[in-house]
Amino acid sequence: MRMPIWPLTATLAVQTLATMALYSLPAVAPAVARDLHVNGALVGGFVATAYGVGIISALLSPALIRRYGGVRATQAVLLAALGMLAIAGTAQGVAALAISAVVLGLAYGAAAPASTHLLAPKTPQSVFNTIMSLRQIGVPLGGVLAALTLPPLVGTLGWRGALLAETVPVLLLILLMEIPRKEWDAELDRTRYRLAQTLVRPFALLADKRIRRLSAGTFIFSGLQLCFVSFMTVQLTTVVHLDLITAGRILALYQIAGSVSRPIWGWIADRFLTPSHTLAVHGAGMAAAAALTGQFGPIWPGWAVAAVVLLAGCTAGGYTGVAYAEYAHLGGARRTEATGLGTALMFSGGMLMPTAFAATITASGDYGLTYEAAAVLALAGGMLLAFGTGRWGRRH
Repeated sequence: MRMPIWPLTATLAVQTLATMALYSLPAVAPAVARDLHVNGALVGGFVATAYGVGIISALLSPALIRRYGGVRATQAVLLAALGMLAIAGTAQGVAALAISAVVLGLAYGAAAPASTHLLAPKTPQSVFNTIMSLRQIGVPLGGVLAALTLPPLVGTLGWRGALLAETVPVLLLILLMEIPRKEWDAELDRTRYRLAQTLVRPFALLADKRIRRLSAGTFIFSGLQLCFVSFMTVQLTTVVHLDLITAGRILALYQIAGSVSRPIWGWIADRFLTPSHTLAVHGAGMAAAAALTGQFGPIWPGWAVAAVVLLAGCTAGGYTGVAYAEYAHLGGARRTEATGLGTALMFSGGMLMPTAFAATITASGDYGLTYEAAAVLALAGGMLLAFGTGRWGRRH
């Protein structure tokens, strides 16, 4: 069995550095807010802007990947990250930061489709879910690296210098990706498509009932994943009355659980359950975690809060590798388009659900009812996946 060690290493590195760039401004947000005399919450809109533009790049990427190759596409992702860091690192106002978010989003959505395009032909089916899940570790890893490395650099280089220092590994990886390009991008399709045609082509895959069910489930899952991340610290400090440091550690537990569990879920999907049924288990776990999170209060002991957050991290934070593997499997010869579709829908869920979540909390003033509604949605998504793809058990 030949394992795709080098393609996996390369795509994992690309995903990590691109995601690190995505979360670099939020990581230095306090320093940016002080220097530019703006509300730090405005920097939080950076990620949402990048995701919004990333929806378009996710849909456009399959045609560009076929025409120019997966390696070229990953280099484009890194080039966009480089541009974002350069613009943000020399920014003198909020407008430049907004432009940098758009620049990153112009290619960020291509990261998963390009990685799938490079990995799928080289990965044995018996470990496909595991390999795809290992690649997806790059997302939380990038966030962790941004949080750990950039704040210390701010003290010595300033926030602009910290962002510009990040361009060094990005530029180095762009150059290193040139080494395997001729071999990995050997088969290209020079067919030209109109822009509008390219944007809508991935949606034709929704004619497949299995892809529709998977898309509905992952839309909900991605939205709930971002809801946990976005509102957990506020809820723990205002409702449970924990101090900010303790709440931050609990949020870190969520991220760590998502990172560690991803390859484990991939292994389960390869060995014991089908990917869809593995995702159904995620839905049930998310529903339980959301329902319990809605009941948090001052009387909850720390160990119980940590246990619920651990469940949320392992399910809401750990599903994406198996989801991308299933998109690739169901897409067949059009797996790159299927992955682009999946990325666009996951980004959409990550943008829309937290907004609705915030509006509901503001209107009702109650986390409990909001999390209960999220739990119902997660359970519905899990049921769609559980009963839409046949019997339980490993797919042969």
